[in-house]
Amino acid sequence: MELKTILQIIGMALGLLYLYFEYKANIYLWIIGMIMPLVHGFLYFKSGLYADMSMNIYYILAGIYGWIVWNNRQKDKKTYSISRTPLRKWLHLALLFVIIDIFITYILIKFTNSNVPYADAFTTSLSIIAMWMLSRKYVEQWLVWLVVDIISCCLYIYKEIPITASLYILYSCLAIAGYLRWLKMMKNEAVRRKISD
Repeated sequence: MELKTILQIIGMALGLLYLYFEYKANIYLWIIGMIMPLVHGFLYFKSGLYADMSMNIYYILAGIYGWIVWNNRQKDKKTYSISRTPLRKWLHLALLFVIIDIFITYILIKFTNSNVPYADAFTTSLSIIAMWMLSRKYVEQWLVWLVVDIISCCLYIYKEIPITASLYILYSCLAIAGYLRWLKMMKNEAVRRKISD
C-alpha cells in the first residue's frame, strides 16, 4: 500500500473522530485537532497542495487555542454556550477572509508550482475563519465548513486523493447534521438559562 493511501486512511479515521467530538460539542475535538493536521499536512505536501499543507500548522495552533478557550469557558456556562455569530462580526470576518485569500493566492502563484492556487487559497482562507468561529462556539461555523467541505471534495478528486475526497463528502453531510444539532443545543441551553433565572 502506498504512503498517500496510508495517510488518507489514518486521516479519515482521525477526521471521523474529530467530527464526532465536534458534533457533540466536546472539548476533546481540540486534542484530535492537534494530531490530525500532522497526518494531513504531510499528505497535502505530497499532493502539491501547499496552502492546505500550511493550513495544518494553523490547525495545530488553533487546536491549542481552542482547547484553552473552551477549557477556561467551561467554568462559566453562559460564555461557553453555543450562540449565533453577531452581525457586526460577519463584516469583520468577510474582510479578514478577503485579505487572507488575496495573500495566500499571491504566495501560491509567486512562490510555488501549485496548479490550483485559487481553490487552494480559498478553502484555506475560509477554513481559518471557520476554525476561529468554532473556537467561539458560533453555530454558523458549520455552514462555513459546509462550503469548505464541498469545494475541498472537488479539489481532492482533481488532485487524485479519493479517500480524502470521500471524507469531505461525509464532512459535508455531517456539517448539515452538526448545524441542526447545535441549533437544538443552543435552544435547549437558552431554555435552561430562562428556567434558572
